[in-house]
Amino acid sequence: MNREWPGNENGFTAPSRHAGLLFNRLLRPNADAAIDFHTGTSGFEVTAFNIASMDVPEIRSMVELYPVGQIFDNHIYPGVLHNAFVDAGIPSFCPEVGAARVLDLEMIPLFVEGTMNVLKHHGILAGPMGRTGKDVGVFLGNSAVPVVATQGGFIEHLVKLNDKVEAGQKVAIQRNSFGEVVAEYTSSVNGEIAGQRSEVPSGPGDPLVFILFKKAGPVGGETYPE
Repeated sequence: MNREWPGNENGFTAPSRHAGLLFNRLLRPNADAAIDFHTGTSGFEVTAFNIASMDVPEIRSMVELYPVGQIFDNHIYPGVLHNAFVDAGIPSFCPEVGAARVLDLEMIPLFVEGTMNVLKHHGILAGPMGRTGKDVGVFLGNSAVPVVATQGGFIEHLVKLNDKVEAGQKVAIQRNSFGEVVAEYTSSVNGEIAGQRSEVPSGPGDPLVFILFKKAGPVGGETYPE
């Protein structure tokens, strides 16, 4: 049902109808605030980060309680659950807990600690706060640029997740089956690595790297390949 929210109870597809029933009759009527947990897409490693509309004070106050390295401040991805909540006036955001179908025993505790902080912030649990974004020097970006493959071949990454990069810096090279370099890929912005393709074979159009950065001027309307 991802990309179907808030759905339509009378929609043309089963996922749309199911999302509409869940959102209208269960989720929205019972939520004062919501956390929409996700992982990255298949074949892609991602950092520990939150996607949030940081211009909404109630959302910002929750997101800043997570001791994760990055915040993606952007009203992105129409059809995802956390944005459906926000559109309904319910503060919500989306933690991205690493790669899909991977048990990351170092990353998961960061989101547990942040979520416990949120529960304490709202008075649901008692106790002292844990670490927050300030304690880990969280990087706040408002846009992300993908580096997309132009050739077919095997990818070798030259940077790691969370690395800072500069415009013009080489981030990956691609070789053919004979080991010859067929393409080199560079960053177009100053920012931090937020995601990397984990599958070595890649073809034209495959996203290889996502770079989180601070975009000057208006943001929104971006599309991101998956």
